[in-house]
Amino acid sequence: MSALPLAFGAPLLTADIRTVPEDFQVDELPAFEPTGEGEHLLLEIRKRGANTVAVAKRLAQWAGVPEMGVSYAGQKDRHAVTTQRFSVHLPKRVSPDVAMLESDEIHVLSATWHNRKLQRGALAGNRFKLVLREVRGDVAAIDARLQMIAERGLPNWFGEQRFGRDGGNVPAALAMFGGRRVRQDQRSMLLSAARSALFNRVLAARVEQDSWDRPLDGEVWMLDGSRSVFGPEPMSEVLAERLARFDIHPSGPLWGLGELRSTGQALALESAALADEQAVALRAGLEAAGLKQERRPLRLRPALLQHQWLQDGVLEMSFALPPGCYATAVLHELGAVNDASQAYSDS
Repeated sequence: MSALPLAFGAPLLTADIRTVPEDFQVDELPAFEPTGEGEHLLLEIRKRGANTVAVAKRLAQWAGVPEMGVSYAGQKDRHAVTTQRFSVHLPKRVSPDVAMLESDEIHVLSATWHNRKLQRGALAGNRFKLVLREVRGDVAAIDARLQMIAERGLPNWFGEQRFGRDGGNVPAALAMFGGRRVRQDQRSMLLSAARSALFNRVLAARVEQDSWDRPLDGEVWMLDGSRSVFGPEPMSEVLAERLARFDIHPSGPLWGLGELRSTGQALALESAALADEQAVALRAGLEAAGLKQERRPLRLRPALLQHQWLQDGVLEMSFALPPGCYATAVLHELGAVNDASQAYSDS
């Protein structure tokens, strides 16, 4: 993230995050209510210092089912306290004792029957509470930057989690496109990383010209909270009003087969941002994999953004983000935030 441009000027702070897992709290916002019937046990679990995949494996062992019988809407950070849903397929509707799951890492908040398997992405968003420690910077300037983010939004970057340790997923994707064989789960991860890298390139070009939240000629629009797109069409007072109230957003490409939908200035910028040798190789690999052209909003507005200084040098922030958006994008606009968990995860 440190290599990406900033939308609001120079960085304002240095700080640490994840000094303890409680400094990074994430709660899934559910997209539906359980039906109370069916053969899928829907578990709401609070985990601390645990990987989502590891918890899913633990659930499979507990239930005596294959790992493919356990699903979740999205992966959550390990070095954090997070709440998320899992579903376990139990065709005989006999649930083992949930108390057997309790540990320092796992606490079951609820267990309810549901009639469908939990699908990836089946959440309304995520609510975050973050605590930054050892904050160094001008308090008034930091307060003003957060207020600006609340009012204007910020660039909708794909976060560093998408790119793996030391950004290694993009080189691995290039190697896969060059013929290296990988497991199916790795393939999906690497395709996502390649797409995300190309999107961030386009967004970086828009940030550098301060057009990430305003239209270019030939803009393709996305409806807020939806994958629906429309345009290009000439700018109008109606579009300007919808843009101002965050009903629509400018968009950038998620690469795949097909022609870019943008035209004019927007098309020229996207083409130029994706013209170097590495970008061309990533584009070709994604097309060969059969992915189709899609779009993603360039702009993100955190909902209910609030902050308070718990004491000198300790800043608490809370906000909610739509699915697929990253809290690290918010932190990026403030300055250099060091992930303190790396010190003990590497040891």
